[in-house]
Amino acid sequence: MAVSDAPLPRTQDIYKAALWMLAWVAALSIMAISGRELSAEITTFQIMFFRSLISVVLVLVVWFALGRPSLATQRLPLHTARNVIHYAAQFLWFLAIGLIPLAQVISIEFTVPVWTALMAAMFLGEKLTGIRIVAVVLGFLGVLVIVRPGIETVNLATLGVVAAAIGFGIVLTMTKTLSGTDSAFTLIFYMHLTQFVIGASPIPFVWVTPSWELAPWAVAVGVAGFASHYCLTRAMAEADATVVVPLDFLRLPVMMLVGYLLYQESIDLLVFVGASMILAGNLTNVRAERRKG
Repeated sequence: MAVSDAPLPRTQDIYKAALWMLAWVAALSIMAISGRELSAEITTFQIMFFRSLISVVLVLVVWFALGRPSLATQRLPLHTARNVIHYAAQFLWFLAIGLIPLAQVISIEFTVPVWTALMAAMFLGEKLTGIRIVAVVLGFLGVLVIVRPGIETVNLATLGVVAAAIGFGIVLTMTKTLSGTDSAFTLIFYMHLTQFVIGASPIPFVWVTPSWELAPWAVAVGVAGFASHYCLTRAMAEADATVVVPLDFLRLPVMMLVGYLLYQESIDLLVFVGASMILAGNLTNVRAERRKG
């Protein structure tokens, strides 16, 4: 049998990307479950503190392991602004995790690319093309299906997730700017360091001593948070966004199942429908960008 000269690495890349995305879904799921478990006894400020403490230790370990690469930057004010916004967005995310169904939080979080497109158009001068407008409209309609204003009472926790998604969109827009001059590790280093400083500041005033049973969850929330950044970066390096983005949707059924089995949360079909609309918009935009490239 003749041996084909056709290149095969792309299939292998997609396989690796899928594995990294599965690891990313697992990491974010563990972080969400850890946040829910911790919220039963301690404040969101403490959850953020534990998440930042573990993450900054891991970042320092990696920094030393890499031979202490230079972290010099000429854009420290922008780093600081980015990380303050990220802290606020993640604070709202963890707050909502303890108050509303997990699947609803994850579904609304899928709108982050929508907000990123809007912010990039407003502040970076990127063109809001017809395809991007379609993605934005589908994103908004998807949120309306999930939240159902006028049919159900929209609580503050739900609005908090929307605000968190907008915050993450702003952060990604800032990341686009910073990545032009600073390395990915520099961005991650300053993010965790800044958020540790912010997170430690209110601790003397809000500290509630947790039970020892929560110790594994406190460690897990930090490790999973750090791991999620690494896994997503590796997935993006192995395959195009058109492969990676659809796999992100796995988080929804996983969180629906976790919410049902662990917390007796009902499975809401409309949440799935709304999230599908948001994903359809995101995927349409990604494919259009790939064709342009």
